[in-house]
Amino acid sequence: MDKVKIALQYLLPKHLLSRLVGKLAAAEAGALTTAGIKWFIKRYKIDMSEAAQSQPEAYTSFNAFFTRALKPGIRPLCQDSDIMVHPVDGAVSQLGPIEDGRIFQAKGHNYSSLALLGDQAEDAKRFDGGDFATIYLAPKDYHRIHMPIRGTLSKMTYVPGELFSVNPLTARHVPGLFARNERVVAIFETEVGPLAMVLVGATIVASIETVWAGTVTPPEGKRVFTWDYPTQGPEALTLEKGAEMGRFKLGSTVVMLFAKNALTDFAAGVEAEAVTRMGAPFATLAPQTKQAD
Repeated sequence: MDKVKIALQYLLPKHLLSRLVGKLAAAEAGALTTAGIKWFIKRYKIDMSEAAQSQPEAYTSFNAFFTRALKPGIRPLCQDSDIMVHPVDGAVSQLGPIEDGRIFQAKGHNYSSLALLGDQAEDAKRFDGGDFATIYLAPKDYHRIHMPIRGTLSKMTYVPGELFSVNPLTARHVPGLFARNERVVAIFETEVGPLAMVLVGATIVASIETVWAGTVTPPEGKRVFTWDYPTQGPEALTLEKGAEMGRFKLGSTVVMLFAKNALTDFAAGVEAEAVTRMGAPFATLAPQTKQAD
């Protein structure tokens, strides 16, 4: 049955299906929208007591519901200056060292950091010998993405690609999954060097948004787009630890890349399949790499 599910993904018109679902998710259809939201809550056992608006009727579209805000304080932010926090609610897919420019995906599969970053060689070089972490967001999860550490935006890259599902089953069977799906790469300058936040699209993910650019996917055409941003002066965009940096409409995956010697270790319990909660401790920063204030 697993092989059938994977084979169907190769055959389905994934982009057409995803854009169609995106239009439906954006529709404000009154009672029909509310009925769909109620079904989704029941189907995926979503805890609406955590939501800032707990009643399904409060959402005018499915997208508004899917990107719902949480109640203030429901995800306490670890304030320790030496701790990097989880950027999302989800589950760890894999994490570990970037070895010879390769990132581990699942048993029998790995892919290159160069491909993940849209063949931007200078960007990939900055993460040689560093670490990575891949976090999967299930349909039931909170779908806003936050900063794991204070950072100043220096570059964004849109990379066109496939729209395979990014669930654990697909990760085990589709080679180079995260480096072949459509994605947005945001690179930040931090106190421990560069940080790449790679927001990976998936089947029926209608769009990816960032707080500085709005909806990023899909732009016109099928080529890689890059944007450079100033890191000094009044136009520099600096986001604090825990600040929102983007959103997924209909779920997906975040891949984070860290520079060599940026981290000393991951927090206790942070391992493959571990549940993540935004704001909780994720990793310890390496003090010898921290810049003076």
